Amino acid sequence: MAVLPILITGDPVLHSPAAPVDEFDASLVQLVRDMEETMAAAPGVGLAAPQVGVPLRVFVYHWTDEGGVLHQGTAINPGLWISPPVPASIDELDEDDESEGCLSLPGERFPLRRAERALLRATALDGSAFQIEADGWLARIFQHEYDHLDGVLYADRLAHPDDRAAAKTVKKRSWGVPGQSWLPGVDHLDD
Repeated sequence: MAVLPILITGDPVLHSPAAPVDEFDASLVQLVRDMEETMAAAPGVGLAAPQVGVPLRVFVYHWTDEGGVLHQGTAINPGLWISPPVPASIDELDEDDESEGCLSLPGERFPLRRAERALLRATALDGSAFQIEADGWLARIFQHEYDHLDGVLYADRLAHPDDRAAAKTVKKRSWGVPGQSWLPGVDHLDD
């Protein structure tokens, strides 16, 4: 296994829809294992294949809820149904409960309204189909990672004035161009 470099916003693979997985072979198993190790080193609760430069519809997740229940797995070629998010003004967003970060915008967090519930239908690494009904943070994780597979970063969904703050951060850090990445455990971009 290996820790992989994580691409930073601006790389074309992050802003393009990923392709479906056609072959469930040893290279897919290796990719998933490397993604899991990378996610743990970052540390993160989810990681999509495009974030490590692989334009495939795969994401991994690993999160322990407030009750101590571990939610982890791999979603290949996922489909996602979400409940309609409740519309809100920026003043109604809860900075603590609705703030998100992203390994492709390391060290940054902004509030974003997401749907409270999600139904994930996907294929596991062994090729078996599964579905998970999720709410709260797990639903948020699924929505965030699924967006990556469609070429959407959470910063693309931010409302005013957070959209401007995110754009200012990208410019200040000289992000937003192809070829930039960071390596968990080596680079410290959130300083």
